[in-house]
Amino acid sequence: MSLSGGKNVYGASVGILMLESRFPRAPGDMGNAGTWPFPVQYRVIRDATPDRVVRQRAAGLVEAFIDGARDLVAHGADGITTTCGFLSLFQKDMAAAVGVPVATSSLMQYPMIQAVLPPGKRVGILTISKASLVAEHLSAAGVPADAPVAGTDGGREFTRVVLDDEPALDFDLAREDLLQAADDLVAGHADIGAILLECTNMVPFAAAIRSRTGLPVYSIYSFITWFQAGLLPRRFAEVIDDPRL
Repeated sequence: MSLSGGKNVYGASVGILMLESRFPRAPGDMGNAGTWPFPVQYRVIRDATPDRVVRQRAAGLVEAFIDGARDLVAHGADGITTTCGFLSLFQKDMAAAVGVPVATSSLMQYPMIQAVLPPGKRVGILTISKASLVAEHLSAAGVPADAPVAGTDGGREFTRVVLDDEPALDFDLAREDLLQAADDLVAGHADIGAILLECTNMVPFAAAIRSRTGLPVYSIYSFITWFQAGLLPRRFAEVIDDPRL
């Protein structure tokens, strides 16, 4: 059997573009490599701070993200994602520039989740900053403008630590912020049938939100595990021994 080359790195099909940050990343967080059940590659985009990307709409950073994506592709990545849902603004530019599939934002799952819900139910969004999540972010990800949204902006810990890039996080307080936001979302919209986490740093709290609300919870983890399954399909060699299949 002959093997083909052409890459520097093999077996790590997903390339992740990281914000430049120092806040803690617990298991489950996209920026914690132990989160993933498959190898990934990372690149940090310099000057792409949480504040600049979320509160300042990533102004002036599109070329830096494109360059980082191209570098990941050159090193063997077959698909690109990012560590902030607000980067949906760059989806079209990046997809056009890098030549491989690009999944910039967890919000891109919205139409697929909506399609599987019972009639009369809608997807609700939890975001790190409701004040910063505007129509352009939603439209770029295929999310309707009237989608129900709740944020952790009013909490004591989660939004402050992540967006101000603090070096320490009280996990219990952060969880309470997420649960309160989920409660607000469900209380304000009786037709919520599933919850979508915009923020990639919310994944460690997804199970707690599911337990609290009883609703399915989708996140960047659900999105990128699906994404990777297409980039590198599982080979069922124990059933089919022909390497051509």
